[in-house]
Amino acid sequence: MLSPRLLAGAPLFTLTVLAAPSVFAFDFKTVGTAPAILYETPSAKGNKLYLAPPGMPLEVMIAYGDWVKVRDMNGDVAWTPARGLAARRNVLVRKPGGRVHAGPDDTSTVLMTADKGVLLELADPNALVWARVRHRDGVVGYIKVSDIWGL
Repeated sequence: MLSPRLLAGAPLFTLTVLAAPSVFAFDFKTVGTAPAILYETPSAKGNKLYLAPPGMPLEVMIAYGDWVKVRDMNGDVAWTPARGLAARRNVLVRKPGGRVHAGPDDTSTVLMTADKGVLLELADPNALVWARVRHRDGVVGYIKVSDIWGL
């Protein structure tokens, strides 16, 4: 913690930066049309860990040449070629009973209830409390951001 004595003589810019909240931006991508092989190292010669299905969201942690280090919903970390990922955004329902509503509030009609792991297409990547999503069956609605992973 900084001493009040140090802050007393600090310029306004320094005080503003110190008071600003931390903002962490996560970069998510979606596995493209073909399954993605996830490796232990950034090399096709590395051990294959598992196969990620098309549409699966992955958090991109770091890029290394043509490879990206990613994390899945379970927290598992692996490497995959960047070319196998798409910019289109999908999310996964975090818990059983995720409710997709007609509007962005708890009082609106529930259009569907989704089990844990159900894949939804993300329509608004800048959502804060409610995310607009689309299910593959055509249902379009809103789900609480706290109920999904990949945003």
